[in-house]
Amino acid sequence: MSVNHPFNETRTTSVLVTGGAGYIGSHTLVELLSNGVRPIVIDNFENSSPESLRRVASLCGSEPFTLYEGDIRDSGLLDRIFSEQKIESVIHFAGLKAVGESVREPLRYYDNNVGGTVKLLEAMQAHDVQTIVFSSSATVYGDPHTTPIKEDFPRSAVNPYGRTKLMIEEILTDLHATDPKWKIALLRYFNPVGAHPSGVIGEDPNGIPNNLLPFISKVAVGQLEELSIFGDDYPTPDGTGVRDYIHVVDLARGHVHALRAFQKETVPNFLTVNLGTGRGYSVLEMVHAFERVSGKTIPYEFAARRAGDVATCFADPALANRLLGWSAQLGIEEMCRDAWNWQSKNPEGFKR
Repeated sequence: MSVNHPFNETRTTSVLVTGGAGYIGSHTLVELLSNGVRPIVIDNFENSSPESLRRVASLCGSEPFTLYEGDIRDSGLLDRIFSEQKIESVIHFAGLKAVGESVREPLRYYDNNVGGTVKLLEAMQAHDVQTIVFSSSATVYGDPHTTPIKEDFPRSAVNPYGRTKLMIEEILTDLHATDPKWKIALLRYFNPVGAHPSGVIGEDPNGIPNNLLPFISKVAVGQLEELSIFGDDYPTPDGTGVRDYIHVVDLARGHVHALRAFQKETVPNFLTVNLGTGRGYSVLEMVHAFERVSGKTIPYEFAARRAGDVATCFADPALANRLLGWSAQLGIEEMCRDAWNWQSKNPEGFKR
């Protein structure tokens, strides 16, 4: 699902997409290309595959787009990219994202996520590029005092990964306060799931997945024996945790809407919005929905709660609708259907 012609059609818009080969990045490339936007990608492929970029180009019928393989902490590489390309804006996905790993290796996460962002912003400033859409996270809310979660809720990240997102938000806030000409969108994701409906690109985690739907999918194709459900005693209707799952295509569309919003004089130059559906689903609801669309039985066992997990977390997406003209269009059936379509066609992910 694409947004029709949101950009000025009299010229080609060039967007630098950091981490563009990743799960959300690759789906966003599809939406950008579908809207006539020329993406330029930088990725070090630590948690992604070059194959995803080849598939995006094939899916969109486009020439292979410009790729710079490297790390955003490489100031020399960034300077070369901004010198060689006429970049007008940046969508910033690049970063490490595993909560458990961040607890074990906090310095690596602060160096990569926060340090990398500072290097990126320095390069943007040096080359007079002042529009950035940042991939933030609902983890910045910590354990919310109530739901649905609004953007003005207190922020209190409970792990190093979440704190890197929070720190970057603060850095961007300070940058805008110093120079209000910066156009900055903080997009706080809830729980991205699913895949492109073609089954050509999707989520391809390394090792045992950290997230629910890829774990379910790998059980369905026989790569894992059973699903571990962490906690069955939460104060929820069935005792399992409730989350706001959002289809990755809807999420990708949100970035296109954010760039388009900055072309309107009525929209402020600094935006903070939730990207979620406004509806929470429990772990067991997701399991049963996946079983319906796949025809597979998903064996599972209950395990102890994980430290830092909260009982219920879902968004109030009203502000995104008002400021960006965006709302989620795809529901739980489409999320599970497209996840299964991707996994069944690509049991080994991009390695196939």
